[in-house]
Amino acid sequence: MGADQTFSKVYLDVGGKIFRTTVDTLTHREPESMLAAMFSGRHSLQRDPDTGVVFIDRDGKYFRHILNWLRDGALANLNESEYKELRGEAEYYQLIGLVDLITLTLSNKKDHSLQAELTRAEVVKSIQHQRVRFRGLNLSGLNLSKLDLSNVDFSYSCLKNTDFSEAYLQAAKFRDAEAGGSIFRNAILRECEFSGANLGEAFLDGANLKSANLPDSCLANCSLCRADLRSAHLQGADLTNANLEGANLEGANLKGAKVGGTSFQGANLPRAYLA
Repeated sequence: MGADQTFSKVYLDVGGKIFRTTVDTLTHREPESMLAAMFSGRHSLQRDPDTGVVFIDRDGKYFRHILNWLRDGALANLNESEYKELRGEAEYYQLIGLVDLITLTLSNKKDHSLQAELTRAEVVKSIQHQRVRFRGLNLSGLNLSKLDLSNVDFSYSCLKNTDFSEAYLQAAKFRDAEAGGSIFRNAILRECEFSGANLGEAFLDGANLKSANLPDSCLANCSLCRADLRSAHLQGADLTNANLEGANLEGANLKGAKVGGTSFQGANLPRAYLA
């Protein structure tokens, strides 16, 4: 391809949007991409016979971001859903460098979103007061094991991967909390409020959940081996693929609960309501 052809202007119609660029822009940064192959001179292009505009049958919403990447390696500041849509376009055009950069950016955003707003020391200092409320806070990933957190209000908080092992949490409130992957092994959770909470893939082995309120909560893929769930309220809860082996469910209410794939092997179920 000659120099005059390399730097010649190109007009593109991408889903009805017109873009002006050069062959060099389309081929230089990502030489193995579909766009580079299209304008390598080896392929015939679908051009408008009157205007010479090259038509590409894709949504043109994100193509300006594609061009900015090809021009100077810049990545636009977008929200998560927009990044995912842009990545889909980058994958279509086989822009591997852009795909990798978007994936890294999304990963960094996710890690940042899981950053706890308080440290364990700050939590310990807070619970010395008589009434403690951590409503709506992000405490993801903290080690809060073995603390006395009874009656603490964690409603609407983000508690992903938080470690509550052997903590004393009697009558604590977790209403609508996001606690996926959290750890409650051997924790005391008697009379706790978990209405609407997401505990998907959490570990509650050996936890004492006697008389706990878990209606409409998500316990999918949870491990509840040997947990004490006597008289627990689990109406409408999602227990899909949960492990309840050896759990004590005496008098528990599971009306309307989803139990597909749930293991009850060795569980104690007298007077449990399973309709």
